[in-house]
Amino acid sequence: MKSLYQAYNGAMPTTAALTPITTGTAIKTLLQIATPSTLQLEVVAWGIDFDGSPSAIKCELVETDVAATVTAHVAAGIIKVSEPTALASNVTLGTSATGYTATAEGTTTATRIADYHILTANTYSYEWSLGRSFVVGASKFLRVRVTAAAAVNAVCWVRWEE
Repeated sequence: MKSLYQAYNGAMPTTAALTPITTGTAIKTLLQIATPSTLQLEVVAWGIDFDGSPSAIKCELVETDVAATVTAHVAAGIIKVSEPTALASNVTLGTSATGYTATAEGTTTATRIADYHILTANTYSYEWSLGRSFVVGASKFLRVRVTAAAAVNAVCWVRWEE
């Protein structure tokens, strides 16, 4: 049986709310999920929220071949959505693996785009139809990337099945 997992672009909130991260004005990976060589992820939904009024922010969900340098997620940051007693997610954790708030984008040479929108609204989410998903290949990186003309803070998330 497959389980659902979800990650946000920040550490698991405990005594304080999740902190929105600035988009900046150059392309920036807000969240990255890394697949090990033995796993494909089935992305079922993703979303992004802004705490200000975005001005034509390019938002994309892409599979890439190169990792960004990120703040590493820890196992507690990967939420078990479908069953709280499920095994931990198999995604790879680390600063060049699953994490958030990229400090370096890396030199990507191959991408597959899963979803792309130029947003002027404060919130966006997309869920693939039942029985459909975007499959991320083994040893790949799924990224939520944004490019903004003027910086605004954002919280994003990805939900997947494995």
